[in-house]
Amino acid sequence: MALLKYEEIAESLRARIAAGEFAPGETLPSGRDLAEQWSVSRATTVKAMDVLRNDGVVVAKQGTGFVVTETPIARPAGARRAGSARVAGGMPFLRVGEPDWAIPPAQVATALGMDSGVAALRRIRILQLPDGSPHSYAEAWFPPEIADASPRLAQTAPIPEGTTRYVRRQTGRFPAEGVDVTTVRLATETEAHHLGLSEPTAVAVVLHTAYDQERRPLVCEEGVTPSPHFEQVETYAM
Repeated sequence: MALLKYEEIAESLRARIAAGEFAPGETLPSGRDLAEQWSVSRATTVKAMDVLRNDGVVVAKQGTGFVVTETPIARPAGARRAGSARVAGGMPFLRVGEPDWAIPPAQVATALGMDSGVAALRRIRILQLPDGSPHSYAEAWFPPEIADASPRLAQTAPIPEGTTRYVRRQTGRFPAEGVDVTTVRLATETEAHHLGLSEPTAVAVVLHTAYDQERRPLVCEEGVTPSPHFEQVETYAM
């Protein structure tokens, strides 16, 4: 399926950022320059920038334009719906340690269709509130066939184009369906430490699994959010 023009522009800029042409904090070409370069309207370039901004790749800076973000942005687990674009409202995050190979919990192994005792690549991050305090703790698990084909997942450096697009570029596989399972329990000792919880606290746990176009699992992420920060809103026709 061919990309729309604004999507082409967004993907081109994303690739240039990933290649290091625009470093964190640097300003992207103006809307007027992009409009002339691509022979499109300013409205089209605005839509392209909206895509990058909603994905946390750039931020708007008054008097300057759009600059490459210096703080990685992520969405909580389950913050997208099957067949839709990512929702707005990304959060800055901190990477915890280095990506590593570990045996995933039983529920993650089941979601990924992996045999018990088989290691997967784990990436851990803490999503932050505007004041820098922790909002949620997330562990993303990638099955071996995805991790082996996408070596940058094992590196600590940020992936400016986002893991979804990077994995698609490396493997040709992309999310076509997501399954979210939400449960409630007490925080574990590790979770409490990273979330700054001093006493047993109820947490909402969203187990988010993304499946590709052939319904093969791409990633399973477990997002843990303390009850005071968790809110789920659904809008639907009646």
